[in-house]
Amino acid sequence: MDKVRVGVIGIGNMGSGHVRMIRDHECGDDLVLTAVADINPQRLEWAKTQVGEEVTLFDNATALMESGLVDAVTIAVPHYSHPPLVIEALEHNLHVLCEKPAGVYTKQVREMNEAAAKSDRVFALMFNQRTNHIYRKMHELVHSGELGEIKRVNWIVTNWYRSQFYYDSGSWRATWKGEGGGVLLNQCPHNLDLLQWICGMPVRMRAFCHNGLWRDIEVEDDVTAYFEYANGASGVFVTSVSDAPGTNRFEITCDGGKLVCEDEKLKLWKITPGQKEFNATNRSDVFGQPAVEVVDVETDGLSPQHQGVLRAFGGAILRGEPLVARGEEGINGLTLSNAMHLSSWLDRTVDIPFDEDLFYNELQKRVATSVVKNTQAVFADTSGSYNVQKK
Repeated sequence: MDKVRVGVIGIGNMGSGHVRMIRDHECGDDLVLTAVADINPQRLEWAKTQVGEEVTLFDNATALMESGLVDAVTIAVPHYSHPPLVIEALEHNLHVLCEKPAGVYTKQVREMNEAAAKSDRVFALMFNQRTNHIYRKMHELVHSGELGEIKRVNWIVTNWYRSQFYYDSGSWRATWKGEGGGVLLNQCPHNLDLLQWICGMPVRMRAFCHNGLWRDIEVEDDVTAYFEYANGASGVFVTSVSDAPGTNRFEITCDGGKLVCEDEKLKLWKITPGQKEFNATNRSDVFGQPAVEVVDVETDGLSPQHQGVLRAFGGAILRGEPLVARGEEGINGLTLSNAMHLSSWLDRTVDIPFDEDLFYNELQKRVATSVVKNTQAVFADTSGSYNVQKK
């Protein structure tokens, strides 16, 4: 095989982006679009004008998977359907790239990961923010050990502004039954993935999730969470969809310095010696502090985003090249959002890992009273909603 035949399942806001990127070879020449599927006839009408006669249209995912026209699929459908469609694709011996989040609850995603472990197919997740040059550099610096162990993490990410019109644009949006959550499940999977990718997994969580605080929705639109790591380090995560202008400041304090990502720049406050060594040896100044050097951290400046993830997906299938994010890793960020929800629902601190059956039962209580809205779907062009820098 010298080309990967790809079918796109779900051609709404995100899936239509997959169609354009593969169709226009923005992610290289390894992938070729051969099929699309959507249960919405309007989206299939859109596809007729966009994909060309060589691409076959299907009104359901199963028919596409069974067609013999594809070697791989990308999945861009509402969150609850991610795990079952991934499992079905793997059972059809297809490679899979799934949009974020991995699913709605970890028990479901764990079953998906077990299916992936039994398969020899490539399974990837669309965590495109891992390609961002600043986050890649933060990951490199923290994991190199150059800055010592983490002491404190603070991330305020409130630049996810969404108006009421956004929530009214789809019947499934911002409902427990249709989406399974709000800002944590829709906007923040990228942030929560980066948080665990760069800083690791905490061991306990206390969160306050406010449902419909600023928007007329069932689910959380404003969250503040406190978490702790095994070494005693602590962290705070704050997010909202209502702040205008919002803030995106990610700060990691380590024994040997402090990293701050803000306004698309990365700064390092490098201290010499590390604070533990200074604290143990300083006997000359009662108000003494370690020497600090402030550095504007250089990066390669490249953020290939969705195209980079798709390019890596093709390279992994054809040449065994590394993925941007293995599909099995999606459970980690979802664990953080599930822990935040569970902590807020129970009004107490929860340990990580938590009781997955307890979470599922609590979620079902909310699903039972959820109302899927009667609204006309509105589709938006997402191509300008993220930075694209080709490499």
